[in-house]
Amino acid sequence: MEKAVAEREEERKYYLSEFSYNDGEYDVKFNIYDVDFYRQTITVAITEAGKITQDTFPLIRDKNDNLYFEYGRFYENKILLNDFE
Repeated sequence: MEKAVAEREEERKYYLSEFSYNDGEYDVKFNIYDVDFYRQTITVAITEAGKITQDTFPLIRDKNDNLYFEYGRFYENKILLNDFE
């Protein structure tokens, strides 16, 4: 199934955006590698304590139409896409 042009443009606007977060122990940096609205996933590069990893998370839309993913040991942190620069 071919994606609509509008979906592709929205996915591209987030590419390589960065967000910094402090989890109480480390500063964690997220860089968006891919946003896939068709599969409703987001892939990010995560830099924490000098280690770089890549992970894919489910992309969630809240009642206010904000997009976010959950991060942390127990997925307790809500990371909004609008917080990325």
